[in-house]
Amino acid sequence: MSAQNSSPVLVHRRWIRTLLVAFLVSASCESAEAQTSLAQVADTSPFRSLVLPAPTDVRTGSGRPGAKYWQQRVDYKIAATLDPARNELRGRETIHYVNHSPDALPYLWLFVEQNLCAPNSITNVLNQPPLVFLDATFDFSCQGFNGGGHLESLRIAGVDAKRTVYGTTMRIDLASPLAPGASLDIEAVWHFNVPPQGGGRMGHDGALYEMAQWYPRLCVYDDVHGWNHEPYIGAGEFYLEYGNFDVSLTVPASYIVAATGELANPEEVLTSTQRTRLAAARKSETPIAIIGADEVGNIEKTRPRTSVQATASTPNRVLWLTWHYTANNVRDFAFAGGPNFRWDASGYDGILIEDLYRPTADKWPEVNRMGREAIKYFSEQWYRYPWSHATTIEGPIEGMEYPMMTFTPNSAVREDQQWVIAHEFGHEWFPMIVGSNERLYPWMDEGFNTFIDLGNAAKYFQGTPYGDSIEVHPLHLYADHAKPGAEQPLITNPTQVRDLFWVGYQKPALMMQMLRYEVLGKDRFDAAFREYIKAWAFKHPTPGDFFRMMRDESGMDLDWFWRGWIYSTARLDQSVDSVATRADGGSNVYVGNRGTMVMPAEISLTFADGTHTIVKLPVEMWNLGSQFVYRVPEKKRVTRAEVDPRHALPDIERANNVWQR
Repeated sequence: MSAQNSSPVLVHRRWIRTLLVAFLVSASCESAEAQTSLAQVADTSPFRSLVLPAPTDVRTGSGRPGAKYWQQRVDYKIAATLDPARNELRGRETIHYVNHSPDALPYLWLFVEQNLCAPNSITNVLNQPPLVFLDATFDFSCQGFNGGGHLESLRIAGVDAKRTVYGTTMRIDLASPLAPGASLDIEAVWHFNVPPQGGGRMGHDGALYEMAQWYPRLCVYDDVHGWNHEPYIGAGEFYLEYGNFDVSLTVPASYIVAATGELANPEEVLTSTQRTRLAAARKSETPIAIIGADEVGNIEKTRPRTSVQATASTPNRVLWLTWHYTANNVRDFAFAGGPNFRWDASGYDGILIEDLYRPTADKWPEVNRMGREAIKYFSEQWYRYPWSHATTIEGPIEGMEYPMMTFTPNSAVREDQQWVIAHEFGHEWFPMIVGSNERLYPWMDEGFNTFIDLGNAAKYFQGTPYGDSIEVHPLHLYADHAKPGAEQPLITNPTQVRDLFWVGYQKPALMMQMLRYEVLGKDRFDAAFREYIKAWAFKHPTPGDFFRMMRDESGMDLDWFWRGWIYSTARLDQSVDSVATRADGGSNVYVGNRGTMVMPAEISLTFADGTHTIVKLPVEMWNLGSQFVYRVPEKKRVTRAEVDPRHALPDIERANNVWQR
């Protein structure tokens, strides 16, 4: 039908329908284009929210453990014999595992880190070069030593358990899944030869043995990752469950032993004189010699009478003594033994501060005071030390920490000696008390520990050039380590980090200093950080828990801060771009943020009349972009403006920090 033959009404209806279709098509296209545009324009604001796991009743939005927080429990009963003549440690253990999770577990994972030096372990195959931390070298290889652990038997309920070993981890397949709330016992018998220095953290130097990672241990099963069974390579340290230990250590009668936990049979292994001295030392602010220089190696003076009599009656046979220890609510157990120890001890608030060292450790006399002051400082500043003793052993290990016990070397320089003593004791807080995952997040233990160590060193050496400058040490390291294209984010897995000294230790310490002094302020930060330690003591926090708790406690949204410092290698470049005089005679200061990191700004202003003022601007100054105009309240002409006048921030280009009229 032609248009001429159509009625006016019909034509009008067709025109309206055509117009409506065109409008809908146009609107649909505009909507699609708008959606496409929105999808392509991401939120690039530095203040955008971090993507964190959703809060649950296990881990709350405030960063605290929730009403249904759970973690597994593992108790160990171990009997082991150290035979120096054969360079062998052999033992049997019962592992009592309680499944507090809501999940039925068809299999368990154990760490068998005695296999570190087995021919098929990742560490031994790689034979990777050592890590160098300034003057300290950590060799995580086996230095040519080949010999892993030998698991003689492993049984559950009297039946051989099906097990598969993958280097330093082992999977145990259960006959039936371990139900929520249920428990089981694993019986293991094993032995291994002790490497000269196993992965930089345990080994022996002649007759001196420093033993760690020496027994099969359960991996952590948590609500975040399930089984945490990342292999032991070296750079990543340990993530372990809490529980009780009952450990009997049989050694030659000439040996002195120090270990995690309480000595349960002191009358059998210590002389009455030593027991009397230890009781006095616990109340003494100055060290008391438990074994003095004239007693070292003298079995008549250092061993119980029964041992001396037995040795005299059987001079050609090795006699043995068993040292029995118990420890509650700890995540690991270490010990050391040797025949030629000096032993000093003092006390702080009922805590026994001990150090055992060989007579050749000529720089050791001040170590007990260094250790005591460290335990005192950390206890009074952050969280009270929860155990009965803090003991350090001098030996070949460059520095390593375990509950109540540390391995430290004899250092040539006093400042270095204090640092390693205090640093290893600082690990009693991170991660022995606050049990974060060191295999994945070294910044949460090494970094937090380095941060508290800086304050302790500054106090210990107060009034000296070293003491008055040590806290800015990480800032001074920035230019040498934070190099574009080479630096890695703090969130990087430690086994993939090329500069662990910076990424694991110094930069996170600098980050915490920036948060404490430049963002939150000391009082606000300290209160929040103390609450974090208290809330997560003997538990397993994640990065998200830490972020949320610091926000909740401080009252400041800090996602911008964590993004710049932890999830990126953002760089700070603040500038004073210009100053203009307003019509009312005052001045506007034009401040720029030319880098990729945002931080608060501090500006020093000098006026034409010779007066001077300091202005502190919060980080919200960058809410609308990378330029900010500060309207000086005083109606005075600015002749000079400088951003970051204290040089407190890691600003990468200071040439643009000053404007001079």
